[in-house]
Amino acid sequence: MPWHTVKSILKKSLSESIYSLWIDPIRANQTDDTHLELLCPDQFFASWVNEHYLALVREALAAGGHGGMEVRCVVQRGGDRHDLPTIHETREQLRLPNIPERQQPTCRTLHPRFTFDEFMVGESNALAHSACLALASGDTSLGRCVYIDAGTGLGKSHLAHAVAHHVTTHTPSLRLHYLTAQQLTGEMVRSIKNNAMEQFKEKYQRHCDVLLVEDVQSLAGRTKTQSELADVFDSLMERGKVIVLTGGVAPRDIANIDESMRSRFSAGLVTSINPPDLHTRVVIIKRKARNHQLLLRDEVVIYLAESIRGDVRRIESAVIGLKAKSCLLKCEPDLAMAREVVRSIVGHRQELSSELVRDFVAQQFKVPVSELRSKSRKKSVTFPRQVAMYLARKHTEQALSDIGSAFNRDHSTVVHSVRVITETIARNGSIRGQIEHLSEKLKKELL
Repeated sequence: MPWHTVKSILKKSLSESIYSLWIDPIRANQTDDTHLELLCPDQFFASWVNEHYLALVREALAAGGHGGMEVRCVVQRGGDRHDLPTIHETREQLRLPNIPERQQPTCRTLHPRFTFDEFMVGESNALAHSACLALASGDTSLGRCVYIDAGTGLGKSHLAHAVAHHVTTHTPSLRLHYLTAQQLTGEMVRSIKNNAMEQFKEKYQRHCDVLLVEDVQSLAGRTKTQSELADVFDSLMERGKVIVLTGGVAPRDIANIDESMRSRFSAGLVTSINPPDLHTRVVIIKRKARNHQLLLRDEVVIYLAESIRGDVRRIESAVIGLKAKSCLLKCEPDLAMAREVVRSIVGHRQELSSELVRDFVAQQFKVPVSELRSKSRKKSVTFPRQVAMYLARKHTEQALSDIGSAFNRDHSTVVHSVRVITETIARNGSIRGQIEHLSEKLKKELL
């Protein structure tokens, strides 16, 4: 059967821990010569395999002479499910009489590698990491509530999992509930239908010590859920409990949400996770390569770090791809192999430069590029020029002199422009909103 061939290939290319955790539990159902279903224990498992290992499965099928097969991950259902091994075996554990039964995170399966030890700390995420570690360790010097906003794949879920791991490992007597806003809404709807709202309130208001809710922006427009969650927040904060929230945007940017709810989201520390800088990406790549027992030369590491920005999941995908290719081809990863893997992940991307940022800003402000490079001191020219220099400094890793040359200026002008825009953002909310909008648009269009 093709799946046996795939498993034997992947067992050689993946580390023992990765293989036993994510590949060995899978069973296969071959419906015909062209279709293969991978039967997974649960939805989280299926989603993770689909995102991180399906490409490797297809490559292994091709290597085994079954390249034309269509593969998909499905959740095993029905009477055979008990035959599937689960990620964590359940074992009954003896407890002292005064220690309550260990609370498992509500509705969420914790990823085994999403711990604080595995989180790569850099300038872009240091505050979020420190706040979460402090709360998980019982240190409330930074407050008892933290809101983390970040884009996809930047680590907000990793930190939420890490908090849950730390709490359940070090203080198992704490009652922890960890779920998404969508799951919370679904649970509340079921409670209303079953006339069980009192039990719902008991669970989240009086039988909860740590509450983690992800993707709170999905509460937008859900008036009833917002009202109930507001009561939960008030009750937990009055009793000195811990709340960790994550969202795709900052509280102030969540549309169609009650202002009182927005205020509660902002009641504690609000911190962002930005895309990792070059140095942090290098550290992440080296750690992930070590986890996968893959030896990478410095030139390959630097190329990956310079080529893959933003979503950290794409970095992991690149490392896994290099591991698979090097094992299948029986050779050490080199730059040519790295370029091929990067192309499959990010495509033929253009390298972001000061010139691209300058041209983007010129288009947005409807100012000719020649004006931005001119000696003009008109405000209609100097402000866009300063904004462009600020964004170039923020989104590229070019030297100050290189940024200045794109505008026919020296490095001291760039330093002055960055300082002017930074001070303006701090005191003018309207300008701050414009800069943030431009920054997001720039990332979407050019990164």
